[in-house]
Amino acid sequence: MRVLIADDERLARQRLLSLLEKEDDVQVVGECSDGAAASEFLKSKPVDVAFLDIEMPGQSGLEALTASTGSPQPLIVFITAFEQYAVRAFEANAFDYLLKPYREERLRNTLTRLRGHLALLSKKTIPNNLRENANGDVERIPIKSNGRILLLKTDEIDWIEAEHNYVRLHTRGVAHLIRETMTALEVKLNSRRFRRIHRSTIVNVERIKEIQPWFRGDAIVVLDNGQKLTASRNFRDQLREWLG
Repeated sequence: MRVLIADDERLARQRLLSLLEKEDDVQVVGECSDGAAASEFLKSKPVDVAFLDIEMPGQSGLEALTASTGSPQPLIVFITAFEQYAVRAFEANAFDYLLKPYREERLRNTLTRLRGHLALLSKKTIPNNLRENANGDVERIPIKSNGRILLLKTDEIDWIEAEHNYVRLHTRGVAHLIRETMTALEVKLNSRRFRRIHRSTIVNVERIKEIQPWFRGDAIVVLDNGQKLTASRNFRDQLREWLG
């Protein structure tokens, strides 16, 4: 995994570098202290993953990503010291975001999911240990509401439905609409808690009360609040197997 680190804070760069150097399959191919340098690096050299600070003097990580025309584009993990910037990472379709100071366990979870996603992109078979452990670690999702940013805890989500280029998060009678694709959000969520039951539906398995058979091999998933969701045949058996 070829990695670029771009952060104007030297100590933060060194901390991230020291953590990444512990990983045998990670090669840090570049370090940049500003967005302009990061943009030029991404144009000229192949990078699998770019850790970009959202706020840097001259050119931000977001601007560096926009200015970069390298192909293929790397997976982006935005890094920031401020939680309120997390919503900007989601809007930019970042693979993940990390808060400073870095927690080693949080970074390792991100790296595990990166490995799995890169394996998919290269059409390789994902080893079983990666498939089991490639769990998202996003604990809160930023939501814009009346000029404010709400940080919704993921364990409060009952179920999620796709709505064109948006997803609607249902939480105990309240729904929140965010600009995100279903697939992008799925990889950010913990797969031990959240499972896809339909191409347009993800459910919090801890909210499932029962599963009822339905027509053409589909099933009805009943949540503990009475909500009924359709599980398509493609996902039904996987869900039952996982639930035991």
